[in-house]
Amino acid sequence: QVQLVESGGGLVQAGDSLRLSCAASGGTVSRYSMGWFRQAPGKEREFVGTITRSGFTTSYAASVKGRFTISRDNAKNTIYLQMNSLKSEDTAVYYCVAKTGWDGSSRYDEYDYWGQGTQVTVSS
Repeated sequence: QVQLVESGGGLVQAGDSLRLSCAASGGTVSRYSMGWFRQAPGKEREFVGTITRSGFTTSYAASVKGRFTISRDNAKNTIYLQMNSLKSEDTAVYYCVAKTGWDGSSRYDEYDYWGQGTQVTVSS
C-alpha cells in the first residue's frame, strides 16, 4: 500500500508561484496514475489535475489550466504541482492522489490513495 506525503504549501501573495511535492513510500509512483485535488473551506472537493502513469499526458481543471503544471519524477518517487500566477481563489488544502491503471481521472472516487494534504493560502 502506497503512502503519499505532500509538502511545499504555505502562505503566498497573489501572483506568486509555489511548487508542491508529493513523495510516495511503500510503493513506486511509476505504477500509478497520479493527481491533485483541493478543498477550500465550506466547498466541495475539486479536481485540479492529473498525470497518466506514463507521464506523457496531463489534464487540468479549467480554473487552473495554463497556470498549473503537474510533473513526475519516477526516479525520486515524487510528483509535483507547479502553481504560477496564484489567485486568492486557489486557497485550499491540496491533496495528492494515486490510482491504479494507466489513465488519470477527474473523479475523486476513482483514486485509491490520498495524502494528508498541504495548506496553500494566497493573500490578495
